[in-house]
Amino acid sequence: MTNKTMFKNARIKLTAWYIFILMMISVSFSAIIYRGATNEIDRLAQMQKQRIERRFQENKFYPPPPNIRFFDPELLEETKQRLLLILIMINSGIIFFAGSLSYLLAGKTLQPIQEMVEEQNRFISDASHEFRTPLTALKSSLEVNLRDKNLSLTDAKKVIDESIEDVNRLQSLSDSLLNLSKYQEPFSILNSKIISVNICLDEAIKKIKPLAKQKQITVKKNLENIEIKGIKDNLVNLFVIILENAIKYSPKKTSIQINSKSSDHQLIVEIKDQGIGIGKKDIDHIFDRFYRADQSRSKEKITGYGLGLTIAKKIVSNHNGKILATSEINKGSIFTIILPISV
Repeated sequence: MTNKTMFKNARIKLTAWYIFILMMISVSFSAIIYRGATNEIDRLAQMQKQRIERRFQENKFYPPPPNIRFFDPELLEETKQRLLLILIMINSGIIFFAGSLSYLLAGKTLQPIQEMVEEQNRFISDASHEFRTPLTALKSSLEVNLRDKNLSLTDAKKVIDESIEDVNRLQSLSDSLLNLSKYQEPFSILNSKIISVNICLDEAIKKIKPLAKQKQITVKKNLENIEIKGIKDNLVNLFVIILENAIKYSPKKTSIQINSKSSDHQLIVEIKDQGIGIGKKDIDHIFDRFYRADQSRSKEKITGYGLGLTIAKKIVSNHNGKILATSEINKGSIFTIILPISV
């Protein structure tokens, strides 16, 4: 059974339950109303009978003549039947309109669950695809060399080295997927603290310093001393991801500029590089999971699985902020992180 069919059946069942509950409530109230109204009709008829008897008694005509009718039993019965018919019509209308609204409500109720399941299925499918490629290559390489009876010790060591590289890439992918999974759920407000953004940025710069040193890239700062409410480790990881990306896609002996300021109770951090830039067709997808932009303009081989910016966006989203990217080919990119400042 496909997810679409499963959620369609679930929507129908949930609608049926909504209608059943509403019907039980409506019928119960109608029964109470009918019981009360018929009792009131009988009480009024009895009062009318007593009133007429008193008049006869006052006029010394008691008991009343046997041919006197105090009320019309057929009229009372007809009134009760009309009341019952009206209540049935009202309940039918309620059930009809409630059914339509229940179907819409069931759809709205199940929509977030359906989106979550579809997202989870896409995640599993994408992750499986990303794992399958290196695993297939690793398996093929080992099987081919294992069948080679003339395999020398030098060749065997070379195969092992290549296999270790593949295993390292798989471990990197696994770590990235675990990180992404960790940030899927919003952090608890109980775990957040007032922290200095400057301290987070300094720690992030310290972590990427060896990578920057390899490419002789300098990191420049122009920061305001701003504090926000959040989780320090998550924010450090966010800045590390953006800075690592900037270094990867920047030529040697260039610079990265970090600016921070506050505006309208918001922290704004800009990280600007002098890299190869991002094409127009890629800029709208760089935060998508497993998406990798065109690397043909880069002179270096850039490794990665397209999960870093997805994780960055999750961290920002969990802090009730947003992240934006602007870029110009061969001139560089600017990543803007906007986070609320606790007042």
